Amino acid sequence: MFRFEFISVRFMLLGMSIAVGAAVAGPAKAFDINAGVTKESGPFDLFKFGFKAYKNGQKEEAVEAYKYAAEKGHTGSRWALANMYADGDGVAQNDFEAFKIYSEIAQQGVEPGSEDTGFFINALLALANYYKHGIPGSPVKIDLNQARQLYFQVASTFGVAEAQFQLAQMMLAGEGGAPNVLQAKKWLNQARKSGHPGAMSVFGNILFQEGQSIRGLAFMTAALDKCASKDCPWMEDLQEQAFSLASENDRRVAVSMAHQLDVAGNE
Repeated sequence: MFRFEFISVRFMLLGMSIAVGAAVAGPAKAFDINAGVTKESGPFDLFKFGFKAYKNGQKEEAVEAYKYAAEKGHTGSRWALANMYADGDGVAQNDFEAFKIYSEIAQQGVEPGSEDTGFFINALLALANYYKHGIPGSPVKIDLNQARQLYFQVASTFGVAEAQFQLAQMMLAGEGGAPNVLQAKKWLNQARKSGHPGAMSVFGNILFQEGQSIRGLAFMTAALDKCASKDCPWMEDLQEQAFSLASENDRRVAVSMAHQLDVAGNE
């Protein structure tokens, strides 16, 4: 099954979880009364136990603890459980089950400034991805309009670069609504300022196509130093195609500018 494009958000939340786990001393034990945690324990204690069990490879115990905590309304446990179903990590892979749990988190909403904001954002991105691709053999069908709306919500309300990039891609392709190159450029520009390599590459390609050869090629070249391995091939294709069309002088200036962009981060 496809890997979610919002993996960076997961890493952010995982870092939060690691900090929680590090504060709890001692190795994880089996999920029984001897561990000091039972199904009657508080949701946060169950979540901490689940995280410790997961880190120690005791994924069945982690799933059990997360389920009890989720039943008591703990958002972080719902998120962790949904991710495990989505990835087939410690449980049988089940995208529809993950979809249902992400939907519960999304429907729950979040208060401004809440510590659950990251989980809420992750759930919206997961749902957008599911609506964009659908889930075979389930009631969840491709709904590009819904996917575009969810990406817009995360992009505009929370300023998440991955959502801005995905929204721009849909706008360029006319998926889920009318094509809108001007708005797509706006979202790509915002995302690339946050250091999103894909947005930097696509934004540069648009500039190149519009006649801004040096600046466009510079962005595409700088993006190659930041891309993830799964994304590098398509970015390289864009950059190489533009490079072959540019003049020798434009290439030299663009490469120099790309280095400056890489060092400075943003313009």
